[in-house]
Amino acid sequence: MTFTKSSHSSVVENCVEIALPEGPDAVAIRDSKNPDGPILWCGPRAYRSFARAVRAGELRPR
Repeated sequence: MTFTKSSHSSVVENCVEIALPEGPDAVAIRDSKNPDGPILWCGPRAYRSFARAVRAGELRPR
């Protein structure tokens, strides 16, 4: 599975990577600083909603 790092990630900040390992029906999300850590799986519709919320500033880190 090949992950792609977000263009908004930096070396020292929050880093997110995504992969489409199962074709158009699954999205894998992980923390690039912990490549052997857990992977969050979701469907494309959930990922699009998540990405829109991040871009709109609706989600903030705790």
